[in-house]
Amino acid sequence: MQTASHPLIIEQAVKTIQIETEALQGLISQIGKGFALAVETILDASGRVVVTGIGKSAIIGQKIVATFNSTGTPAVFMHAADAIHGDLGMIQNGDVVICLSKSGNTPEIRALVPLLKQAGVPLIAIVGNLSSYLASHAGIVIAAFVSTEACPHDLAPTSSTTVQLVIGDALAICLLNARNFSANDFARYHPGGTLGKQLYLTAGELLLSQTAPEVSPEQGVSLIIQQITGSRTGATAVVKNGNVVGIITDGDIRRMLEKTSDLREIRASDIMNPSPKTIDAAVLAMEALQVMKQYQINQLIITENGMYKGILHLQEILREGLS
Repeated sequence: MQTASHPLIIEQAVKTIQIETEALQGLISQIGKGFALAVETILDASGRVVVTGIGKSAIIGQKIVATFNSTGTPAVFMHAADAIHGDLGMIQNGDVVICLSKSGNTPEIRALVPLLKQAGVPLIAIVGNLSSYLASHAGIVIAAFVSTEACPHDLAPTSSTTVQLVIGDALAICLLNARNFSANDFARYHPGGTLGKQLYLTAGELLLSQTAPEVSPEQGVSLIIQQITGSRTGATAVVKNGNVVGIITDGDIRRMLEKTSDLREIRASDIMNPSPKTIDAAVLAMEALQVMKQYQINQLIITENGMYKGILHLQEILREGLS
């Protein structure tokens, strides 16, 4: 098995990154009228964006489609080879086609372009060769020229696909901004995973079914301990006439026991914190977490329309993967 020394490996990695970084720097000067026209054309379209390509460009195209869909631009992927064998039927009136190709001259692209023109849909080319068949026949051209691939033989698509990917990201972000696509919109498209939870999960939704422990200010230590233990929140609210007037945590109980062993006359009002931190049930769980971090507390009293709803423990937030 052939091996290479660590310094040589690191040197090759750094050189690859440098070459692709230079390609991206060169891309900046290529962004111009064609790019702006592409954004305007997509915004004006009543249909979807159909992204197509062949080889490595096809893989980049699939990622661009995913980014479009997650940022408010409906998109589908159509492989250029499959398009000329039936998949062309997915194109509908009002669609816009983006075709990615480094050379712009592959047989599949040359066969596909006339068919797209016959379909009467706008064709946007992201192409490295501005003298190519694709560039010559596309209605809008976004230049994606690179002087060299990171591949030492200048063969494997590396710098060129990186440039295509970044152009796709730039298109998606420009479209996102033009549509005033908000964080709430983003949450609707990302309901799963930690990202979605940060954007839509509320404090109220994290309350356990039995996390509304409460005592009155006059109640004694025995009932207080029962409420704290039974709720699994490590605390109980102190409620008077429907209003939260304090909170007692298991830490408050321990500190009380350090001061006295005579519990007969002690009432909730004697040991409660009269200024508990509260948050509305509709507030995002991430905001609740920030409040806990700010005040270095493990419990928050949750209210709904001003009424006591329950106690949220830090562990419930962490269990959801939020931090």
